Amino acid sequence: MQTFVAADGAPIAYHVLGEPSAGEPGAGEPALLVPGGPCRGVDYLEDLAGVASDRPIAVLHPRGTPTTGGRSRGWWTDADDLVAFADHLGLDAVDVVAHSAGTRLALAALARHPARIRSLALVTPPAAWLTGVAYDGDALARARRDPLVDAAFASITGDGPRDQAEFERARVTEGPAGYARWTERERAHATVGAWRLSSIEAYFTGIPDDAAARILAAPRRPTLVVAGDGDILVGVGPVRAYADALGADLRMLAECGHYPWVEQPAAFRTALEGWRASGSSR
Repeated sequence: MQTFVAADGAPIAYHVLGEPSAGEPGAGEPALLVPGGPCRGVDYLEDLAGVASDRPIAVLHPRGTPTTGGRSRGWWTDADDLVAFADHLGLDAVDVVAHSAGTRLALAALARHPARIRSLALVTPPAAWLTGVAYDGDALARARRDPLVDAAFASITGDGPRDQAEFERARVTEGPAGYARWTERERAHATVGAWRLSSIEAYFTGIPDDAAARILAAPRRPTLVVAGDGDILVGVGPVRAYADALGADLRMLAECGHYPWVEQPAAFRTALEGWRASGSSR
């Protein structure tokens, strides 16, 4: 793990997956990765199914994560940290991959600093907030016909946790909703990556009322959206509309929930292959 200094003087942690490819001009330039959660410990990303085998990926540890600490200033403002990260790495324009809640920060960076964003890969993004298309994860939950998923969905859509202890209990209950299957692999992954309720709450503060409008009005960049056809957490219909609104290429992975590198690693690597290759050839 390494650190850089943000514009306000805060130290921000990061680490790099993969190694530069010798003899290939431009191949050593990393893509930047923004984790989700929000503010979940970045170890939940694992090695992202080995997607850095052809091109390194520099992983931001956002404010509020255990490794960076501190408190998020809200995803709209924390987009400045992505630009500071690029500056630290000596990159004028960057290819950004972001997961879940991290896609908000990536889109804020596009809206606020369009010249610095070259392309985007947005993985299982929350989508209804951007387009207003109704969430349809309830239908996906019912189709599972699994009491554990029913309990998970009831917790997700019920009253939110009031403190960290309630949040930890809810996390255990809600785990099955994050995956299209609930085998030993998924159960183990659901426990990885600590995060705190206070960090989540801070991430959603200070967001301008016109954030969605500003994002949709931002210059278009080559964008890939990777989604799961069994992702209860964000649904399917809203993600299709989200991809369309951004002019993105949508790759919907079969039998996949919110963490495609866990459930469908080969399909996930294939989905990102063209995006990674195009970035390294620029």
